[in-house]
Amino acid sequence: MSTVHTPGQGPLPSSPPEAWEPLLRLTRLASRPLERFLQIEAASGILLLVAAAVALVWANSPWAESYALLWHTPLGIRVGTFTFERTLEWFVNDGLMVIFFFVVGMEIRREIHHGELSEWRRAALPAAAALGGMLAPAALYLGFAGAPATRSGWGVPMATDIAFAVGVLTLLGKRVPAALRVLLLALAVIDDLGAIVVIALFYSKGISVSGFVIAAAGFGGVFAMQRFGVRAKLAYVVPAIVAWAGIYAAGVHPTIAGVIVGLVTPVRAWLGPDGFIVGVRNQLEHLARSTPHELSSHELAGTLRHVDLARREATSPAESLITTLHPWVAFGIMPLFALANAGVTVSGGSLDPASWRVLIAVAVGLVVGKPVGVLLACWITLRLRIATLPVGLGVRHLVVLGVVAGVGFTMALFVAQLAFVDPSLLAAAKLGILSASGGAAILGLGLGRSLLTPVGTAGAAQTADEAESSTEV
Repeated sequence: MSTVHTPGQGPLPSSPPEAWEPLLRLTRLASRPLERFLQIEAASGILLLVAAAVALVWANSPWAESYALLWHTPLGIRVGTFTFERTLEWFVNDGLMVIFFFVVGMEIRREIHHGELSEWRRAALPAAAALGGMLAPAALYLGFAGAPATRSGWGVPMATDIAFAVGVLTLLGKRVPAALRVLLLALAVIDDLGAIVVIALFYSKGISVSGFVIAAAGFGGVFAMQRFGVRAKLAYVVPAIVAWAGIYAAGVHPTIAGVIVGLVTPVRAWLGPDGFIVGVRNQLEHLARSTPHELSSHELAGTLRHVDLARREATSPAESLITTLHPWVAFGIMPLFALANAGVTVSGGSLDPASWRVLIAVAVGLVVGKPVGVLLACWITLRLRIATLPVGLGVRHLVVLGVVAGVGFTMALFVAQLAFVDPSLLAAAKLGILSASGGAAILGLGLGRSLLTPVGTAGAAQTADEAESSTEV
């Protein structure tokens, strides 16, 4: 139980007097970096589901016209003779989603630097699983819808939605070992990287050299500011916007700019934990040596600035930005994207043969292609002894992993927007994504409850942070 602190009576209590210890322990658990990340993703998955359901009901209700009118509302700015005007849907998909991809880029960079992808022994299995989980769905899609009019959608069933997938594993509770959640996260990160490469190479059209010149100026500004030691994060907004504008003008999807800026965001802390402790201790000792009447407000302000600098630089810019932006992305941008893109009219009788092929190809790619690709790639990797399973995981866990990886939502909807110009084909792809993601989630829950048991394994990691930091395989 915490006690009321009186100045001069020793160290501060470990908790506020109003805090209830059980809830406080939960809060401290959530403060662990990877645990907090996964918990946000799980909660975001629920919100995504609600947003998608609202969009579907709205688009198939008597007020369906208002749904279409809302997202086609023109927005823009005018400065003198210059006018820039786009629809609300465009601002969500090409504007706000840049922040989503910026966070994705930082997550990829962080995992490569000191996460699950920092050592080849830990990265080999999720990398193989992700590669198999991308190639098999794409191949199955082309097998079902490889006609010239529909083959452009091969990239749609390739991606895994980490928020929904983590949400499914969360519903399984203690049946899911921490190592399995980390393996899913690593798979999804590599999966996102693959989807980004696909978008950049295959879904960008009308390349313009002048746009790349503008983008280079923006990225050059970012690098120059880093070399000059600029640490204020807001200062990087202007060159990042210039890079975004250049990528957009070049004909490449502008979200790629967010990914690149995320990938070059520093992942090493300036001071780190040791520097933070030393810096704050020195400042506090200085304050302790001074009597209150000798300490001017100017000196106190300077001390507080040093303490704030030590706090800010105890973690890397990437870690700090992920912590700040991830909740906004998970609880704001992604649900808004789902609301804007999941609203499709459910009217199977109106689908033409080409649309039916797209729907079936997307659904088969996610529900069948994902688990087959993940399991086959894992089997080959383990058979060749390129990687070994983490402690506590077995074939049953990989089966659940493969099925849950078939939950493709945010990135799949995003790629579908780029792949299809024809509204009927786009609607069919969306129906395939929604139905397959729901089916994969239900199947994953069913298999998880039947195949997995809440029994701990000796030597297995107990938390996601332990599983990520462990090098044991």
